[in-house]
Amino acid sequence: MDIAVLAYDGVFDSGLAAILDVLSTADAMRDDLPHPPPAREVATVGFRRRIRTGAGHLVTTRPVAEAADAGLLLVPALAERRPEKLIDHVSGPASAAARRLVRETRSRDVPVASACTGTFLLAESGVLDGRRATTSWWLAPVFRKRYPDVGLEETRMVTTSRGVTTAGAAFGHVDLALAVVRMASPALADLVARCLVVDERPSQSAYTIPSALAKNDPTVAAFERWARLHLGEPVSIKEGAQAVGVSERTLQRAVHRTLGTSPVRFVQDLRVEQASHLLRTTGLSLETIARRVGYEHPNTLRILLRERTGVTAGALRRQRT
Repeated sequence: MDIAVLAYDGVFDSGLAAILDVLSTADAMRDDLPHPPPAREVATVGFRRRIRTGAGHLVTTRPVAEAADAGLLLVPALAERRPEKLIDHVSGPASAAARRLVRETRSRDVPVASACTGTFLLAESGVLDGRRATTSWWLAPVFRKRYPDVGLEETRMVTTSRGVTTAGAAFGHVDLALAVVRMASPALADLVARCLVVDERPSQSAYTIPSALAKNDPTVAAFERWARLHLGEPVSIKEGAQAVGVSERTLQRAVHRTLGTSPVRFVQDLRVEQASHLLRTTGLSLETIARRVGYEHPNTLRILLRERTGVTAGALRRQRT
C-alpha cells in the first residue's frame, strides 16, 4: 500500500474520517487534471480486526503488519482533551504497540505524520527529538514541558521536519491530509481544497486564546491578569514582575517555559487578541482601538494583526456580528 492510516481504540473520529475523506477525494479527482499524479492506495490498519473509536463507533481494519509496505504512516489523534490523561495514555501500555510501530516505521526512513493529540504519541516514541513540530495550540505548554528536545512551533498549522509531518488542533487533520496530497501534486491539493471548501490556514495564531495557555503556570496567569488591566498603557515588564511578586528574571523564565515566548511578546499577543475582538464586535475606528490597546500609531497594530493572526484589520472588521 502507499499510505497506511492507523486506527486504534479511542481514536478521534473526525480526525480519522477527515484524513480518509480528503485522501479519497484526491483519488477521485485525479482524472480532472491534465497530468494526474499516480493513484495511491490508502488502507486503514489496526492492531485488531475491529477497533472502537473515541465516540464508540466500530471500524474494521486491515492487519497492521501490512503497514510495513507503506510509503507513509498517518496517525490520527486520540480523542482525549485532558492533558494528564493524554500523557498517561501515550506513555502507558495501551499505546506501546503504536509507539513501537512509529519507531520501526521511521527506522526504515518511511515518513510518518500526525495531528493534534497524535503528535504526543509521535513525541513519546522519540521520532520528534531534534526536529521541529506542531501540536494543538492549547496543549503547547504541556508538550513543551514534556518534550524539551522537540522544537515546538505551535503557531504553525502544519510543520514538516526530516520525514515527520505534524499538524495543529482537531480539524488540523484536514490540513495534514491536504499537505500529504500537496507533496504528490500541488495542483491536485488545490483542486481538493476548492471542492471541499477548505481555506488555506498556515497558522493557528488566529485561534489561540492566551488566557488558556497562561493558566498552565500561576506566575504567568497572574502576569496575564495584571497585563490585561494595563493594555492601554506603556507596559513595564519590571513593574509587572513586581506586581506578581517575582523578579523580572523569574518572570522571563516562567513565560518562556510555559509559552515559549517573552513577556513582551505575550503582552503583544494579548493586545492583538483584544484588538481583534473590538474589530469584530464594535464600530470603533482602528485608531481608537489602537490607543485602547496601547499603540499610538494604528499602523503598528495593523502590522501586528497580520503577523499574529494572518488576517487583515479589514477582514476582521467584516466578521462583525
